[in-house]
Amino acid sequence: MKKFIYITLSVLLLSACKNSTENQVVEEEAISEVQEMAYQSFGESITDQGVITKDEMMAKYENLAIGDTVNVKFTSKVNSVCQAKGCWMRLEMGDNESFVKFKDYGFFMPKDIAGQEVIVEGKAFVEETSVEDLKHFALDAGKPQEEIDAISAPELTYSFISSGVLIPEKQ
Repeated sequence: MKKFIYITLSVLLLSACKNSTENQVVEEEAISEVQEMAYQSFGESITDQGVITKDEMMAKYENLAIGDTVNVKFTSKVNSVCQAKGCWMRLEMGDNESFVKFKDYGFFMPKDIAGQEVIVEGKAFVEETSVEDLKHFALDAGKPQEEIDAISAPELTYSFISSGVLIPEKQ
């Protein structure tokens, strides 16, 4: 009878320890997920679900013709931001860039986010950007006058109208 009591107590004790360890692991994972999802949000409310990479986005751009659009959410690093107002940004796309403006001119980006990863959601399209617009954007970016004056031909631009942007908060 004593053996039965000792075995029962041992099993209960071990199962109690196991459950508290499992609960602790689950709680740590939940805390980790909350920390990973801390973002500054701009524009419409978006989530970090269903995001594609910049390489996947570049493949989509390469398959678009002028006039085509695609709704998409992707992540990339910010190369530059308009230094006048934060009214546009350029995102790294491998050897290219995506020129991002904001839906209805309704929100702006902080001017100091170059180098940070962001998530953007909206419409991607390819367009031809005029010399006048290219010079205007170069001026906004703070480029030297010699570089601005050297712009002499329109360019094919990977463009994006963003309805919302997420910037990970610094931990």
